[in-house]
Amino acid sequence: MTSTDRKYWLMKAEPDSRVVKGKDVKFSVDDFEAARATPWEGVRNFEARNLMKEMSIGDKILFYHSNCKSPGIAGFAEVSKEAYPDYTAWDSSHPYFDPKTKQDDPKWFMIDATFLSRAEHFVPLSLLRHIAESAKSDPPDEIAYIGTDGMKAVKAMPLVTRGRLSVQRVSQECWGIIQMMSEKGGWEEMTFGKKKPSTSTRPRQPATKNSRAKTNSTNNDGGGSEVEGKVDASEEPDIKPKKGKKRKASDVDTGTQKVTVPHRRSVRTKKED
Repeated sequence: MTSTDRKYWLMKAEPDSRVVKGKDVKFSVDDFEAARATPWEGVRNFEARNLMKEMSIGDKILFYHSNCKSPGIAGFAEVSKEAYPDYTAWDSSHPYFDPKTKQDDPKWFMIDATFLSRAEHFVPLSLLRHIAESAKSDPPDEIAYIGTDGMKAVKAMPLVTRGRLSVQRVSQECWGIIQMMSEKGGWEEMTFGKKKPSTSTRPRQPATKNSRAKTNSTNNDGGGSEVEGKVDASEEPDIKPKKGKKRKASDVDTGTQKVTVPHRRSVRTKKED
């Protein structure tokens, strides 16, 4: 494969423990380095699956820590086996079992990825967002080495323009910039990712059930919870839950005639799967 044929990707995994159906689905850069190579199983989102089906052996991967306190790029990897059926979807004991997929007509696919190296300097999402939100075309002095082209490349990343998808395209230019940043660092003394103090004089309103539910369903990657395997919990799965039975309306006797009163719908915000 020539450099012009090679494609570049970002793939997310959760570095912190999260137990699903009795199994811990964490997969950190430490786990990846120890395993050296791994199947990328458990993806249950059609767009992410389709992107994996486009991958070729030798494509490069930014390995990203997600759904954690400090999300960001932790290492580098490459595709070592092209897309093939994800057999974990047929395993009823697996955290991401899908009863609607069949072995003779597979719906979900995975690739194999091989670990290449750790990022010498962890590249945090907060830094990438700081760059993306900057109105300036020139980079901060601490990372002047990325230049204006580096600023443009980071600002165009789906990670900062869209965020939630667990498999994303990365431009060749952006791959080079991220690799350079991981080697050189320099942002340790920068202040970013901190919320500015509020200047509002209005009294703070007490939290409601709706606001608490909305807050609890988000994470540091800017998305809600998801159902994913060796990826993060910020992407919505394309596995629809079974629908419950519809409740019938109640008849209320007012003394003169019966009035049909529909059941009141809950006003609570339903947490995303």
